[in-house]
Amino acid sequence: GFHPESEESSSLLQTAVSVLQSSYLDSTSQDGFQYSQAILVENVVFLSELKAFAQAKEAAGYSREELEETFAFLLFDNEEEAKEVCHTGLRVNSSSISTLGDPAKGVYISKYADCLHPRPWYHGKSGYIVICKLIKGKVKVVSENYTTSYTCPSPGYDCHVAVSRNNIPSMTSHCQAFEQSQYYVYEVSDGSTAERPRQICPYIVI
Repeated sequence: GFHPESEESSSLLQTAVSVLQSSYLDSTSQDGFQYSQAILVENVVFLSELKAFAQAKEAAGYSREELEETFAFLLFDNEEEAKEVCHTGLRVNSSSISTLGDPAKGVYISKYADCLHPRPWYHGKSGYIVICKLIKGKVKVVSENYTTSYTCPSPGYDCHVAVSRNNIPSMTSHCQAFEQSQYYVYEVSDGSTAERPRQICPYIVI
């Protein structure tokens, strides 16, 4: 007979896959990826901090929509890196992107599950995706900034997103699509930036 764990892990895998598939940018991705194994990340500290963040923002008058949990994605080449993030959380200074905000003051995380890297996947490539729960909070749309004087976190907001350009031909530039579909998430209190914004919580590694 089936062991409950294997049933549980297969339903976790289904959950993970449906999250991923509902977060594709490009509809052709549906057939392009195979997912083999899902590991639930139960980090009590991060979960309670996510909750605390939501409560604090609710008290500050945020709307239900702003407090809604959504999903966002990180891609790693190896399991160690993926597990590391689940263990230590997503910390500032971890991104090579800087177009939406200073990487030393916030973190970048992908909105789409098929657009996780500046270069497209090639056939046979594999990696580990960390699905995170994200509370976007107040989102500010910012213009991309390619200079070295980085955009700072905006007071009163929790997240930057790029100006959406609906006129991008579907695959002009994967790199551009990648940069434009990032969330730049930060938590600033009393003028200092949290090393690990509480509003991102690693959820499943797949």
